[in-house]
Amino acid sequence: MKKLELAILAVSLVVGAWAAAPSEITVKLKMNYTEYVAGERIRAIVDVANASADFIDVGSKGSDDKLFLELFRQSDMKRFEKLSRHPFVAPFTLHSSEGQKLEVCFGDHFQMTEETRYLARAVLVHQGMRFESSMRMFLVVPGLKCGSALQMFKNRPGVKREFEMVHWGRNQMEHLFLKARDTGSANRRWTTADLGVVIRVTPPKLSVLPTGEVITLHRATQDAFIRTVFWSLPDAFEFQEHEQMIDPDVAGAERVKELYRESGGVEPVKKAWWKFW
Repeated sequence: MKKLELAILAVSLVVGAWAAAPSEITVKLKMNYTEYVAGERIRAIVDVANASADFIDVGSKGSDDKLFLELFRQSDMKRFEKLSRHPFVAPFTLHSSEGQKLEVCFGDHFQMTEETRYLARAVLVHQGMRFESSMRMFLVVPGLKCGSALQMFKNRPGVKREFEMVHWGRNQMEHLFLKARDTGSANRRWTTADLGVVIRVTPPKLSVLPTGEVITLHRATQDAFIRTVFWSLPDAFEFQEHEQMIDPDVAGAERVKELYRESGGVEPVKKAWWKFW
């Protein structure tokens, strides 16, 4: 009987030790936002901490350790297949008591064309065991349209580039976004740009110039506008410039105040107390 009890105790200790192992290696997935406009670059940070005595080796030749992302559609828990052959993160190693933060972008590895709610987690496989982060939920939305434009290319008659300005709430502020998509013989969505905070008392403007410049102008504060310039060619769409411009009306008022301060103010008109004109 004692031998049986000792055997059971030994098995319990082994199971207990194995069950405690996952807590020694932790994986966290951190994202900047919970809502993204369609076409935005969805960036995340994977935080791995090794409090075990093991050596973790991800990406080296001959190593079985792996770090990857899992992506699901929340409505039916459909799992998305990885499209890219590239690894999710750069190779790294962790000795005992070391940690590592790694950047990863979902759009580099998954086809995320649906405007829906997603669930994601990071997974580290080490010595045949899975160490998972908590599930993170995020939503991909179309945004609320507030402007559009169309670009044609003389040397690419079959390609049309559609631009769309949309706004959406972010960090308790309203942000303006520029979406770009090729239609016709080409079918491509370019990365959506976050143009920053917008105050919609003044409608934002979008212009496409014959030279290939795409210019947006929007009010960012009560007294300033933001002008953003992109360079749009048949095979490229690149950010060029982002500058702040003072509202001319406000600038004029500020100049008057400045002149008043420089002059030391206006002297009161000296009149006798009995004269009222």
